[in-house]
Amino acid sequence: MKIAVLGYSGSGKSTLSAFLGDLYHIPVLHLDTVQFKQNWHERDRDEALAMVDRFMTQDDWVIDGNYSGFAQAERLQMADTIIYMNFSRWQCLWRVWKRYRAHRNQVRPSMANGCIEKLDIEFIKWILFDGRSAAKRKHYAALLKRYAAKTIVLHNQSELDAYQLSVASKCAKRPSQPA
Repeated sequence: MKIAVLGYSGSGKSTLSAFLGDLYHIPVLHLDTVQFKQNWHERDRDEALAMVDRFMTQDDWVIDGNYSGFAQAERLQMADTIIYMNFSRWQCLWRVWKRYRAHRNQVRPSMANGCIEKLDIEFIKWILFDGRSAAKRKHYAALLKRYAAKTIVLHNQSELDAYQLSVASKCAKRPSQPA
């Protein structure tokens, strides 16, 4: 099983990815841990791409993040399921604010070591405007059209909760496999 989770910053991609990884017992790659090294320094592109390429050789995976430069076309082609988290900018900002309060002065589990949780004007601007530019919206629309048959779009917390309940229920109904 291969799952790609895409969407706007603050929509809950990392949390959903961790949930799916735990549910299906498959490895999860948070692309933020690939993009960044200690103290928010960006990783060398070739090194980062090699990390993603290596991860994608596994039989099963969940990959969390957009990063078109990290083999996005290959990831989406290989994925059995694509989940696109299309939460509103205001929902995302609220979620980021809650995340910041919960992880202030800490490194959250889906970030690279040494990347202390932060919330600054640049990131707020990204959430509200820059991360939703016309070009980015057009890019997502093209992806949704191209991969419509294997894409699930979640618009809000209620839809996310229903999706998680549904997959957890289906997983619980499967006959257990002998060890």
